[in-house]
Amino acid sequence: MKGVNASAPREFILLGFSDRPWLELPLFVVFLVSYVLTIFGNLAIIAVSHLDPKLHTPMYFFLTNLSLLDLCYTTSTVPQMLVNICSTRKVISYGGCVAQLFIFLALGSTECLLLAVMSFDRFVAICRPLHYSVIMHQRLCLQLAAASWISGFGNSVLQSTLTLQLPLCGRKEVDHFFCEVPALLKLSCVDTTANEAELFFISVLFLLLPLTLILVSYAFIARAVLRIQSAEGRKKAFGTCGSHLIVVSLFYGTAISMYLQPPSPNSKDRGKMVSLFYGIIAPMLNPLIYTLRNKDVKGAFKRVIVWVFLIKK
Repeated sequence: MKGVNASAPREFILLGFSDRPWLELPLFVVFLVSYVLTIFGNLAIIAVSHLDPKLHTPMYFFLTNLSLLDLCYTTSTVPQMLVNICSTRKVISYGGCVAQLFIFLALGSTECLLLAVMSFDRFVAICRPLHYSVIMHQRLCLQLAAASWISGFGNSVLQSTLTLQLPLCGRKEVDHFFCEVPALLKLSCVDTTANEAELFFISVLFLLLPLTLILVSYAFIARAVLRIQSAEGRKKAFGTCGSHLIVVSLFYGTAISMYLQPPSPNSKDRGKMVSLFYGIIAPMLNPLIYTLRNKDVKGAFKRVIVWVFLIKK
């Protein structure tokens, strides 16, 4: 450990797309707009879910957790990225890199599990409607949410520790926008085969296993919905599940592309773009997807706006 600590630089250089300076202004605008929309969109969902009694249900409890997670997720990386784009020295301190690595990995792992929990909630609501309130009681909801957060942070402790123990031998140029496990593994001056195998195994547990549970849940949901006689009932059921399916597709599709596909030397920038999508674009789109496709949320927004307007008068 003494040799490892000695090899750790005081700061890292985050290369990003520094070899293409003409991209910096467009990227700055995209990052800034996405971050502002993410902040306001997710804060709005948290506030509305808290203020409107009609949204005090398990579905919106988990949605509030997802919004809080996305807020922290983007805040762990985007402010530093905005600063670096405007600066000639695109650096991050060693401590800042460690914090970024830990938080980003913890929240990403938590989101994998939380999306699976949300699909289970939809499965019970549609396939077991008469027993929904009995099964999805408050204590179980709290336990499922807590298990997602604890497992995500536990995985981050393991992954971050294994990654940071690798000797870097003075290397400090991270070919990425932020500190992420695959990018940091490339800095090591020793064989990282064992770390890559462990990362692949953990990725299977946190990506493929939850995704399989989600797909199985929605197979049962689809069969139950098709049995509904009322066209309006089928439309409502598909509406509540459609938003979640879109979010699942966006997040898991890009995360699997990043962590479970073999690295390709011919597509050096692919990992950067994929990371930007699930780390910045997806958290921005989540509140828009749930708001635009969900009548309950849109109705709650209208009621809260009317309520605030009446208080001001």
